[in-house]
Amino acid sequence: MTDITAIYNGKKISQIPEDLFIPPEYLRIILEEFEGPMDLLLYLIKKQNIDITDLPIFPITEQYMRYISIMEEMHFELASDYLVMASTLTEIKSKLLLPTEAEDEEEDDPRANLIKRLLEYQKYKNASEKLETLPRNFRDFYVVSNAVDSKESKIIETPDIKIDQLKVAFLEVLKRAEIFSTHNIQSETLSVRERMSLILSVLKKGDNVQFEKLFNLEEGRLGVIVTFLAILELVKESLIDIIQNESMSRVYIGLKS
Repeated sequence: MTDITAIYNGKKISQIPEDLFIPPEYLRIILEEFEGPMDLLLYLIKKQNIDITDLPIFPITEQYMRYISIMEEMHFELASDYLVMASTLTEIKSKLLLPTEAEDEEEDDPRANLIKRLLEYQKYKNASEKLETLPRNFRDFYVVSNAVDSKESKIIETPDIKIDQLKVAFLEVLKRAEIFSTHNIQSETLSVRERMSLILSVLKKGDNVQFEKLFNLEEGRLGVIVTFLAILELVKESLIDIIQNESMSRVYIGLKS
């Protein structure tokens, strides 16, 4: 017999005190745990290796009632489902004990409904046990994740030029465009986005371009304004640079280095 060691108030106790009294009913242990009356019935059937489809109701009922009595003796609170199943088994047992007449032989087996419920319960129980064996996140493994911002913070650099000087340069181009205002020029609707693409294609050909050279004065006031807006939008998107070597000198436009 294996010695049992316990610790009480910091002291090891290997022998049960002689004056210790434990009521006998509290020394009884039930190792099986059941999730309900159907689970208990299925356990009893498997324990006896019984075919569910040919359920012997008499021994199963006796064993079920024996478990119920043990639970009551141990002061377990029985759910109403267990008691309902006990009455169901008793009813089926009483029906099977009644003598059958010739004309009643074709009636349904009193066990049929219970057998159907047991088979269905067994199917779902087996499925749940298979699911339980599958690896589960936060139980069998943990997924390591780390949010990393792959996009670098985009810093927009302000052009090294005063806005007033850019405004003066634009007004000079606008005055030149007024020369063509008397001409009746039919032009299609201009797009800022298309003009941005056009300016980028011009800048890709070579060196920096003089600010005034990007404007087509024959397009009139509308064309000049669209080009100017396109330049401002390209600066905002950090695609081009506005360059001026010294104060009041010529303004150049170049690709962002």
